[in-house]
Amino acid sequence: MRIVILEDDQDQADLLVAWLEEAGHQCAVYKDGNSFIRAYKQDSFDLVLLDWNVPKVSGIEVLAHLRAHLDAVVPVVFITQRDAEQDIVAALEAGADDYMTKPVREAETMARVNAIARRMGFGDENTSDAYDFPPYKIDTKLRRMFYNDEHVEMTQKEYELALFLFKNLGRVISRGHLLEMVWGTSAKLNTRTVDTHISRLRTKLELDKQENWQLISVYRHGYRLEQIN
Repeated sequence: MRIVILEDDQDQADLLVAWLEEAGHQCAVYKDGNSFIRAYKQDSFDLVLLDWNVPKVSGIEVLAHLRAHLDAVVPVVFITQRDAEQDIVAALEAGADDYMTKPVREAETMARVNAIARRMGFGDENTSDAYDFPPYKIDTKLRRMFYNDEHVEMTQKEYELALFLFKNLGRVISRGHLLEMVWGTSAKLNTRTVDTHISRLRTKLELDKQENWQLISVYRHGYRLEQIN
């Protein structure tokens, strides 16, 4: 997963990054609420880890802004020293998915991260035979995509991009996010590769002709695949 961390304690941030990267995740760290919000306006992530007591804008305020303006669905986990019951309740009611108090332990932290990853469908290509998004169907065993029950000829990267977009319906996904998760390359590389593959998907899946589906380009950010009722 692509994980963003809000943590002003460098030692704590380094520890979390070491655990997460060893498990194969990509991490970005910000030390204050303002820099986190600025970064999120230009990017997207699969999981957010928030400390509460950080400079400029607190973690709970960041969560409120995230849910109201930036990303209503990304999982959020608090990792903080605040252990009062009212703080835990406030965070969960504000939209946090989990809450951990410091000091955190590696095994428990990774178990909670892995549980979120499973809920989000990461790694389920080995357990789920197919996804059905009429008129589209994705066969993960054959690594093929079908449109109106007809096999769509596409490259493996086109298939992986389509699968990732359908598994993240309704979310704005940045070009950098797509580069890292689909191509396994740095988000700092040229993003025209993403735009080219998006254009091919629109053509091959006839997305511009659909009444119930649309693949939207979000200016200076990325793309959002959404189903229209």
